[in-house]
Amino acid sequence: MTVLIKTRHALIIEDEILIAFEVEAMLAEQGFTSFDIADCPEDALALALVRRPDLITADYRIVGGTGVEAVEAIHRRLGEIPVVYVTGNSDLLLGREPPVVGKPISPRRLAEACARAFAS
Repeated sequence: MTVLIKTRHALIIEDEILIAFEVEAMLAEQGFTSFDIADCPEDALALALVRRPDLITADYRIVGGTGVEAVEAIHRRLGEIPVVYVTGNSDLLLGREPPVVGKPISPRRLAEACARAFAS
């Protein structure tokens, strides 16, 4: 008997590597099995084109731009993908549809935001 295991891939757009690793660990607890980390909009798009993510987490301020710019570029090329913004600048994201999780990151809040992103 062959058992197929659904892999779940996340793209983490974050320019502080320790925070990126923290998000990765929290997503692994939620069942994600593979990850890419990008610190700028260009790298985020390139990584997403190589392997389409099931979920994107994005900080607002990143190297060379914003997470919003990165997400918009990815959505233009690949269509809608669930997004959670993980940022210390949540006030700059007021009125946006994707869930926002403030820093410092709470595992419970991140899990709840991911559930909302997938329900949208």
